[in-house]
Amino acid sequence: MNIGRYHRQMLVPGIGDAGQQRLHDARVVVIGCGALGCVSSELLVRAGIGTTRVVDRDVVELTNLQRQTLYAESDIGTPKATAARDRLRAINSDVEIEAMIDDVDADTIRALAADCDLIIDGLDNFETRFLVNDYSVATGTPWIYGGAIGTTGMSAVVLPGDTPCLRCLFPEPPASGTTPTCDTAGVLGPVIHRVAAQQAMQAIKLLTGNITTIDRTLQTFDTWSNTQHAMASGERRADCPCCGEDVFDWLDGRRTTSTMELCGRDAVQIKPPSGHDHLPLQVLADRLAVHGRFRCTPEVLHGRFTDEDIELTVFPNGRALVKGSQSLEHARSVYARYIGN
Repeated sequence: MNIGRYHRQMLVPGIGDAGQQRLHDARVVVIGCGALGCVSSELLVRAGIGTTRVVDRDVVELTNLQRQTLYAESDIGTPKATAARDRLRAINSDVEIEAMIDDVDADTIRALAADCDLIIDGLDNFETRFLVNDYSVATGTPWIYGGAIGTTGMSAVVLPGDTPCLRCLFPEPPASGTTPTCDTAGVLGPVIHRVAAQQAMQAIKLLTGNITTIDRTLQTFDTWSNTQHAMASGERRADCPCCGEDVFDWLDGRRTTSTMELCGRDAVQIKPPSGHDHLPLQVLADRLAVHGRFRCTPEVLHGRFTDEDIELTVFPNGRALVKGSQSLEHARSVYARYIGN
């Protein structure tokens, strides 16, 4: 370890030689290398985290460049995990960077997060966050939640066995189509940096052993209205299905969105978890209007995107047909980006 490059942060009380060594010995996985994952992974790599693993299923697109700071125009079409790895290695050759190009689901998360001391949330959908939460509680691996949409952001630290888990705070994920996404509501770059900075700061505290200084509140803010709020997360819920009763619905595969290629149709069928049985199609159609031509009836929403050769059909129970997708993973990405979960 080239200790000299970390001199300025080692002067901070709570870091020093011992803290820097602990950072160098740490292994962190960043799940999702979109906007949040880009900023948080760069901050951690610059801080000297010994091993950072970046996981993502998508490729770089032109619209990513406004906020996903590890990528350049020359990266368009390149897997995000690969492009992020190469950029992070150029930033700090003193540490190890691992890239995993994969979809995070109940079958893959154990391998993708294996041997890591901390999980950083760089995700864009609640289904995978609830899966990460299940894995965190089941294995005792801390994780740091982060989310950003429009001009708002939020974050929270989950310490299994100590703080409330995600299901204590949000017992159920929002139903598909009921919440905006970055593709429907937009997002400003500075919002990303604020959330990711909070995630990285809490990660550094945790990994250097400064446990008592960790922020144990649910932080929310709106950069446009200049408001912020820190809500005490309280105690763990004894009746929480996850950390109270050890029921891991997502990790065990009971609440996972299923995908199926439709033979001869050049289409993929996506079925959300059970319980999402009333998707507001007209609300979804209104949000999608800026992205293409969509028509809606009480029974079905159907249309085509302007900037992607993708045809989308959505039913009230959340089931969707994605026609023209390149793969199962691409279809799931389209579903998460435009419908939500």
